[in-house]
Amino acid sequence: MVSDKAAALAITPVSRETESKLQGIVDNLTRWQKIKNLVGPSTLDEVWLRHIADSLQIAAAAPDAKVWADFGSGAGFPGLVIAATLIGVPGARVHLVESNDRKSAFLRETARLLGLPVTVHPERIEEVVNRLPPVEIVTARALAPLNDLLEMTAPLLAKGAVALFPKGQDLANELTEASKCWKIRAIELPSLTDPKARILRVEQADKRVGIEGDDTN
Repeated sequence: MVSDKAAALAITPVSRETESKLQGIVDNLTRWQKIKNLVGPSTLDEVWLRHIADSLQIAAAAPDAKVWADFGSGAGFPGLVIAATLIGVPGARVHLVESNDRKSAFLRETARLLGLPVTVHPERIEEVVNRLPPVEIVTARALAPLNDLLEMTAPLLAKGAVALFPKGQDLANELTEASKCWKIRAIELPSLTDPKARILRVEQADKRVGIEGDDTN
């Protein structure tokens, strides 16, 4: 039987150096999970497929990007994984925004242990978004519906960043709802880990003015 790790790396192959760093992320997550609930316990047996490969495909969707922001980083998916792929790349930096104290502590320790190009921001998204340096890509995994994600990331999108949002089978409904408030220019990328899922690449999102049914101007 193919192991969870082997199956994940068959889908999203990486170099030996990157694989070593990813193993370090998994090992530290396993240690912390025993005392801190960082991920759903049922996903730990399939951590490579459920979390690592799912994060690697986001990195692969923007292979030339060096500076990222990951909102609601949680246990580091995809932020820490993306950072592992950027080791040795001049100017690379992943900004992890996570307000939960125990999760931000895990992110800091893991980045320090593995030498990842990471800056952890232990703050709420709305408190830090306007203070982040220019980023090329902003992402958020399992954080909020699309309409809310666009609200959170709008300041970065307005400065030229592109958003990569992994989404499940409800993406069509989320797009319909978000389009009531936003003019969205986006494309859907297939997911390598779930045939029902997609990665939404948002190139531009502008807030609509004078939405039908709204009396404000």
